[in-house]
Amino acid sequence: MVLQIHHVCRPISPASASPSPIASLSSRPNKHSTVAGEFQRSFNPVKTMSSKSKSTKKLRYSVTVRSSLETSGTAVVVGQVTEVDKDTFWPIVNAAGDKTVVLDMYTQWCGPCKIIAPKFQELAENYLDVVFLKLDCNQENKPLAKELGIKVVPTFKILKHGKIVKEVTGAKFDNLVAAMEEVRSS
Repeated sequence: MVLQIHHVCRPISPASASPSPIASLSSRPNKHSTVAGEFQRSFNPVKTMSSKSKSTKKLRYSVTVRSSLETSGTAVVVGQVTEVDKDTFWPIVNAAGDKTVVLDMYTQWCGPCKIIAPKFQELAENYLDVVFLKLDCNQENKPLAKELGIKVVPTFKILKHGKIVKEVTGAKFDNLVAAMEEVRSS
C-alpha cells in the first residue's frame, strides 16, 4: 500500500531575502527519514510550469508514505479480529512473541461459524493482551488449514510462542474462553 500526497508550492522570488525553495526542501525530512518508526517519506522535487502563464512557476514535490503493511504483511489492530491467509498467518504468529494468539478457522457457508463470530469479536475487544485472528478455510488457504490439522469448522487454535497449545472444536464459547484463560495464565 503506497499513499502519495502531492503539494504544490510557489517558489520564493530571487529578490527575496528568504532562502530558495530548493534550499528549504533540505530542512524537510530526507528520502530515508522515518516518522513514528512506521512511516517512511521520500521527497521528489519536480518543477512545473503553470499552463496559464509562463511567468508563474510552481514547485511540486510528492511525498510517498509507506505503511508497515508494505513490508510486514497484514497489521494487527488491538481489540479487533484480524483476517489472515496462508501468507500472513505465520509472520503474525511469530511477531506476537509471548502473547497468546487465538485463531478462528471458519468457512463462509458454516452456520455455527456465523453465530459465534460476533462473540469472538467481543472477546477481541475485551482481551487486549491477546491476538485474535480468523482464517477462511477456502481453497486458497487449504494448505494452511491442512497444516494446522483442521477437521471441522469452526475450530479454534490457541497458540503461544508460535506453537499450538490448545484446540476447541465447534461453536462452544464457554470452552473457548476457558481454554484461552488457561493458556493466558500459563
